[in-house]
Amino acid sequence: MMRTHTCGELGRDDLCSQVTLSGWVRFSRDHGGVLFIDLADSYGSTQLVHDPEALDGVDQGSILEVLESVGRESVIAVGGTVRERVPGTEDSRNPTGQVEVLINSVNVLSKSRPIPFEIAEQKNSMLPGEDLRLRYRYLDLRREGMVRNLKLRHRVISAGRTFLDGQGFIEVETPMLTRSTPEGARDFIVPSRLSPGDFYALPQSPQLYKQMLMIGGVDRYYQLARCFRDEDPRADRQPEFTQLDLEMAFVDHEDVFVVMEGLISAMWKAARGEELRTPFPRIPFAESLSRYGTDAPDMRFALPLVDVTNVVREVPYEIFRRILSKGGVVIGVNVKSDLLDDQVGRNEVDRLIEWAKAQGMGGITWMRMTSEGLNSNIVKYFTTEVLRELTETMAAEEGDLLLFLAGPSASTLAGGAALRLKLSQDLGLVEDDDHRFVWIVDTPVFEKDPVSGALDACHHPFVLPMDPEDLDDDPEQALGFSYDLVLDGVELGSGSLRNHDPEVQRKVFHLLGLSDERIDEQFGFFMEALSFGAPPHGGMAIGIDRLCALLTGADSIREVIAFPKNKRMFSPVDSCPAPVNEERLNELQIISLAGDDFEDIDLDDL
Repeated sequence: MMRTHTCGELGRDDLCSQVTLSGWVRFSRDHGGVLFIDLADSYGSTQLVHDPEALDGVDQGSILEVLESVGRESVIAVGGTVRERVPGTEDSRNPTGQVEVLINSVNVLSKSRPIPFEIAEQKNSMLPGEDLRLRYRYLDLRREGMVRNLKLRHRVISAGRTFLDGQGFIEVETPMLTRSTPEGARDFIVPSRLSPGDFYALPQSPQLYKQMLMIGGVDRYYQLARCFRDEDPRADRQPEFTQLDLEMAFVDHEDVFVVMEGLISAMWKAARGEELRTPFPRIPFAESLSRYGTDAPDMRFALPLVDVTNVVREVPYEIFRRILSKGGVVIGVNVKSDLLDDQVGRNEVDRLIEWAKAQGMGGITWMRMTSEGLNSNIVKYFTTEVLRELTETMAAEEGDLLLFLAGPSASTLAGGAALRLKLSQDLGLVEDDDHRFVWIVDTPVFEKDPVSGALDACHHPFVLPMDPEDLDDDPEQALGFSYDLVLDGVELGSGSLRNHDPEVQRKVFHLLGLSDERIDEQFGFFMEALSFGAPPHGGMAIGIDRLCALLTGADSIREVIAFPKNKRMFSPVDSCPAPVNEERLNELQIISLAGDDFEDIDLDDL
């Protein structure tokens, strides 16, 4: 038997027991001939003691020789007796800290080379650099923090499966080798050896397959889906990620909300032991943009944006006049006096202005509300009537600080969203244990490309319009039955009711600029499936990586993924992506254009 107990479970109830433990040597300390070892596994750590005077009839010399021959992170198995620690040496922070194991036998299972960074988490210790941690990820996974994160991820997924099973869902796997279809990001493509020149694609999502499952009568489906997107490096993104994906037949959007809120509540309770208050609040997409500057607002603090464009339209303040003449907007934020302290003075406002310039916002205009009214170096440009209307519109009270941004609508709203977050951080408005969910609803079916003017799908091309007639009358104003679930300013998941009428689906494709020929080429199999009696259906997917990162308080989703890529989409642990040998490429009939070989190829011959 390799072990009778784990390294995290021994306590006073085990005193005098004979036990066998196996694990990694985390620390070793010699106190005047008595050797102390911290033995660790994924369940915890236990203190071992080699005390030559405590055991009779045991070859202490051979035990000491073995223990002194192994370095930190070597793997050993020890037999011994559980005893109380000497009074005053107990460790209240450790569940096993009241006891220790007196060693009477030891066996070396595996020796370790010198470790490249500290694995044990100690007070005030700094984590090594991320690339070093990812290079030796198998060592990083031994750290208590990573063990906690992976166990929490397991609990979240397990709770999700249990909940969905109780709701009548069945888990169905969809293909990993699929047909390449346009879904908003680049596909990872996989060459086919048996069909030279043809390629599979790794799925960006199971979207079309889960809809075909509904057409196939599955009724309630889910899966832990691996998804792949060949995107440029972006903060906190991974080329491969996991989402909990589900779909239901014969439902409306209210049915989806009820199931999703129950699912999230079950997962949240499994991870944190807390009950969530449902239903979650809902905000229309347009209101979210106007009040918070984003479709993923952080609801843990107020600081709403206020559009004052019409209030200041005739003000002879040159900056505002120049921007408004070009169709721009002016938005304001009222930082209430109870959020400010005496230290938020002109110097702090100036630093905020410089921050805004560094963010590309062009700066910030400000006013303070005093007992005599609004005051700043620009109020001379404002009439008494405009100042009164501005005070009312901004709900300004004595002591409040008013901040204004001006510019093109989209970029100014985005700047307002960034300003809200900056203020919340500077003023300490968010408590660590405060979390807020919100649904973003009534999202447009389409969005217009600012350069080409062409329509693009706001979510994806399969969203059911609230009124299909809008596709003919005014497609830019058409709203869809789509919804995003946002947690603490992070989009956690997205879903919709789907087009189940093939004619409506074809019309959406046409508005997106697809000809009938291209529709048949790229989506013919799906359009055919819709023509065989598709039930009304809808669903959603939530990002497991994002949810677990928020639940653990991690700064990055890389902290809750066992083997992630780094910020450059490179895997340090196994050095991939990497070249493939020429023999393999020839087998796939692929010519490599990498490196010096590129210069030797006549592209006219290809």
